[in-house]
Amino acid sequence: MFGRKFYLLTTALIAGSLVTAASAADVKPAVIYDLGGKFDKSFNEGVFNGATKFSKETGVPFRDLEIQNDAQREQVLRKFAKDGFSPILMPGFAWATALGKIAEEFPNTKFAIIDAVVDKPNVQSMVFKAEESSFLVGVIAAETSKTGKVGFVGGMDIPLISAFECGYAQGVKYAKGSDEVIANMTGTTPAAWNDPVKGGELAKSQIDRGADIVYAAAGATGQGVLKAAADAGKYGIGVDSDQDNLFPGHVLTSALKRVDIATYESFKAAKDGTWKGGVEVFGLKNGGVGFAQDEWNKSILSPEALKAADAAKADIISGKITVHDYMSDNKCPV
Repeated sequence: MFGRKFYLLTTALIAGSLVTAASAADVKPAVIYDLGGKFDKSFNEGVFNGATKFSKETGVPFRDLEIQNDAQREQVLRKFAKDGFSPILMPGFAWATALGKIAEEFPNTKFAIIDAVVDKPNVQSMVFKAEESSFLVGVIAAETSKTGKVGFVGGMDIPLISAFECGYAQGVKYAKGSDEVIANMTGTTPAAWNDPVKGGELAKSQIDRGADIVYAAAGATGQGVLKAAADAGKYGIGVDSDQDNLFPGHVLTSALKRVDIATYESFKAAKDGTWKGGVEVFGLKNGGVGFAQDEWNKSILSPEALKAADAAKADIISGKITVHDYMSDNKCPV
């Protein structure tokens, strides 16, 4: 279900129809978060930050809502559309089915979705090359590890998260071919995004098996992973938002997925009257993904690891390194 049809990666915005029913003056933006909550310190919170930046800069308020379960998706989305919100942005592939239906019912409403492609003229689909940022933090992990073993804890066991794992493993093997990646997924239901206790248990198990760095791509569950690494005196790697400050001195870096930029740009385009439906891809080339460098990790991110990651980044952008896209075939080459 979550195969290529929902993640049609392109290299540029595919031209779509302008939704002209509402003028720029009528923009009434809204965000409906995915499970895991607004303040997950990761994916959802990045979207909140982007919407907040837009609101502060333009003076245009936005409405947001946190759903509590999957059954609410269609009902809540229809209510927002009936109430005149536009654009309505939803982070998370799990919104795709409900959005496909509601977008047809409200053809003059602008919708945006992150991490899925919904092929409707009034839907803006934003997808990210998470494998590229994951590759870079994999390089950093391999260059930093003392044990030759690093860990990965994913959230829900789906191809989207396997793409993070695969990119990470490729980066580790590129930097240190003999290093081992120990990987676990948290669960098979949406509850996997909000289970920091289990995330911590999985991280501790990986550390007990020799991993001295654990990368979390698991929404709010990742906070438990990072805490377990810090408690053990090891390093964690954050995801989506810059999580380096959560456990200073113990978060080596974060694989950035700039959903804040995507959200801001979608809302700004709606206000400016330039909003278009279609697919937009965010990768290293356009600054949509990357890794964190800041005051929180500058003392633990070694010059050697940073140099290796910067070199890999340049080679990915130039095409010298090709990071395999797990979503293209649901296979990982390493």
